[in-house]
Amino acid sequence: MQLWIDAVLIIVLALLIDRFVGEVPNAFHPLRWMGNILDAINKRIKNRTSRFTSVLGFLSYLLVFLLFSGIGLLITTTCRIVIGAHVDPLVGEAAWIIATAFIFKISFAVFSFRKHCIPICDDLDAGRVEDAAAKVQMIVSRNTKGMDPEHIASSCCETISENLVDSVYSPTTYFGFLGLPGAVMFRCANLMDAMWGYLNEKYAKLGYFPAKFDDVLGFATSRVSPYFVALAGMMLKMDWRAAVPAAKAEHTKTPSPNSGWSMTAVSATLGISMEKKGVYVMGKGPLPTTDDVRRCLKLVETASVIFILTVCLIAYAILGCWIQVRCEGITYDIINAFLGIFGWSV
Repeated sequence: MQLWIDAVLIIVLALLIDRFVGEVPNAFHPLRWMGNILDAINKRIKNRTSRFTSVLGFLSYLLVFLLFSGIGLLITTTCRIVIGAHVDPLVGEAAWIIATAFIFKISFAVFSFRKHCIPICDDLDAGRVEDAAAKVQMIVSRNTKGMDPEHIASSCCETISENLVDSVYSPTTYFGFLGLPGAVMFRCANLMDAMWGYLNEKYAKLGYFPAKFDDVLGFATSRVSPYFVALAGMMLKMDWRAAVPAAKAEHTKTPSPNSGWSMTAVSATLGISMEKKGVYVMGKGPLPTTDDVRRCLKLVETASVIFILTVCLIAYAILGCWIQVRCEGITYDIINAFLGIFGWSV
């Protein structure tokens, strides 16, 4: 098949895996392994105030990026080139499509918040507020003990809408334009920002590069997100006209320079407000109910699918898949150069 057809199949298959298979178990998830490596590095750094600490942050990013993008390319190279050459070209192509789709899916999540938020809504509907507060603690960093039902529902909507950019738009955009290395590039920066991106003595220098790089990578995707939220809202017959004006007016309310764009767009489209006590209140409507949480899931999932099937798919078919194939060729040459030392080849 032509490469652009393979690209379409990869994008569609990755979405189907996300919807019907879901996430890799945490113990086997590459982000967990990446986090373990970063934890090991973090424990070995003693001096955190020198200029070299910032360099260590950059080198740590470079290490995990090269390691995990290299592993991904090693897998896809084996499928497309090695299996294709030694077994059958069609078998190799099919294996490449499946492997690329699976690795790509690991970088994004459209439907994963449903499994977290629906049980919380069920608890709230049944009056089990303490159980709901305990469950919502799994998806937010704030203290949820004693939280009332409205703020529990708000926490769900905040998390769902904030992750539209970090969990969907950004990784799929960079996959679209740069193939698997692009998705890994963003995912490494985003994870390191979550782990090290704190303005304190311990992490201010160590996390400087990944935190700034994450902001840069999310700059464009966060600012286009309100338009796709509006499009999804129009399809779902919500207040779609409010999305873009609200995002432009209120996006600065969040501490992050990027997260406020999607959050304010979603809150306006749903006609609700979201509140993190002592930090921000966005939107002009009432605090959300469990029905609003379900509407939020539907809105964000629709906006995600629209984005992936338009921006990501087109970019990957035109550019990203070709860059990935080129990187796989380089990987194949490196493997053969290494094996050549021992008189072997693949």
